[in-house]
Amino acid sequence: MVQGTSSNAGKSMLVAALCRIYKTRGYKVAPFKSQNMSLNSYTTKENGEIGIAQMLQAEAAMIEPSIHMNPVLLKPKGDFTSNVIIQGKSIGDMNFYDYQHKYHDTAFNAIKESFKILSEEYDVIIIEGAGSPAEINMRDQDIANMEIAHLADANVILIADIEMGGVFAAIAGTYVLLDDYDRSRLKATVINKFRGNLDILKPGLDRIEEITGEPVLGVLPYDETLKLPEEDSASLTTHVFAEDKDLTIGVIRLPKIANFTDIDPFEYESDVALKMIGVNDEIGDVDAIIIPGTRNSTEDMFALRESGLAERIIEKSAEIPIVGICGGLQILGNVIHDEDKRESKHGTIEGLGLLDIESSFSREGKIVTQSTATVPDDLDGIAGEIFKDIVGEEVTGYEIHEGTSELLNSTPLLNILKGQGNNDDGKIDGASNGNAFATYFHGIFHNYNFRREFLNYIRVKKGLDAKYGEDPYETQKDYSLNRLAEIVKEHLDMDVIDKLLFDE
Repeated sequence: MVQGTSSNAGKSMLVAALCRIYKTRGYKVAPFKSQNMSLNSYTTKENGEIGIAQMLQAEAAMIEPSIHMNPVLLKPKGDFTSNVIIQGKSIGDMNFYDYQHKYHDTAFNAIKESFKILSEEYDVIIIEGAGSPAEINMRDQDIANMEIAHLADANVILIADIEMGGVFAAIAGTYVLLDDYDRSRLKATVINKFRGNLDILKPGLDRIEEITGEPVLGVLPYDETLKLPEEDSASLTTHVFAEDKDLTIGVIRLPKIANFTDIDPFEYESDVALKMIGVNDEIGDVDAIIIPGTRNSTEDMFALRESGLAERIIEKSAEIPIVGICGGLQILGNVIHDEDKRESKHGTIEGLGLLDIESSFSREGKIVTQSTATVPDDLDGIAGEIFKDIVGEEVTGYEIHEGTSELLNSTPLLNILKGQGNNDDGKIDGASNGNAFATYFHGIFHNYNFRREFLNYIRVKKGLDAKYGEDPYETQKDYSLNRLAEIVKEHLDMDVIDKLLFDE
């Protein structure tokens, strides 16, 4: 098990690296995170939701993601409330107190069942903790860290982020705050994200080994060449806009943004820059705008109106493509009906009016499904021009939405082969008219031909050459997973990790 001194210490990446390492040695390997809190989720083959990090770890292990790899997922909605998902299915929204005190046993039983299922199928399980095991105020409610280590009879590697500062205090403090029973699980330490001269760090490493009585397995360097999906929306705040690229895609950083990994493939295109645009920012010179998913489309639509960004997007729509994904689709329509105020206190709210559709929150339950569709031959507006050369081609994605949408004078973007799409008819998805198009399919731009045609339209419009060839996203992502595994093998004592896995 990999636990951290804090969130974002590098647990997810170390688990992914170990999954790839032991897979390449010939073992059947699976990742496991008992409880995750994430805005980015993925739909599995069982049509259930798991955290996006477990999807990436499964990819590192070269296996199909399963709900049992992340049996409890909490998706924050604001005001200390989260949508609680157990073994892939939503059991409703609840506040922190109700979840901790009323659903603790339900969640823990699901965790035990899922871990048992994985244990019977795989040779090696690499477990990821959550946050820090030293959150002693909540130890009696723990179902993510030491309680799971005991359940799985797992040795624990503690990873600490040196970029955060105070790395030695964080390691020593974690050991000190744990009681003897929990501390007995900690067997080694790793320091992550190091830049600089390792010789300067060595006296601290020696002292930490004296304090903890356990070895420091090594120090992982910060490698800026790695490109892998981010799980935490904080990454959007620190995102650096590369102004020297030929194309610029503006991404509206909605206050309630979710599933923002939909934009990841653009990061792998050598001539494309992503510009994150907050509600109080100017749009500036961009070649297209994407309105991504949101965990609350009515609140975000209200924020767009209040800030004036809504009007600026509408003005830009006369010049450039405007694209919506999931909640972004609803925002692009004429109206979002929410008479019962299920989404927010704002109730029914007018959208941007760039798509002639109406959306509503009348359905009971949530649509969670992997989906397949084809590009139709009667697309209206700019989408018809962009995708004319891939008519009839299949695209895949996954759907996670509660709302439904009805087309008025817009044409559908996709014809459904498998999945739900706009509404309960399950025949069409998305909408297109004018300079706007949108879809409920998360991962739509992970389809290389779909993304290529979109970008080539912009390239040619700017007088640049169209690009073809291999998908840079898939190529570089796999390179990054292999490179991550090589870094871990090079800088950590794998003999000790082998012993922790197989000898004790």
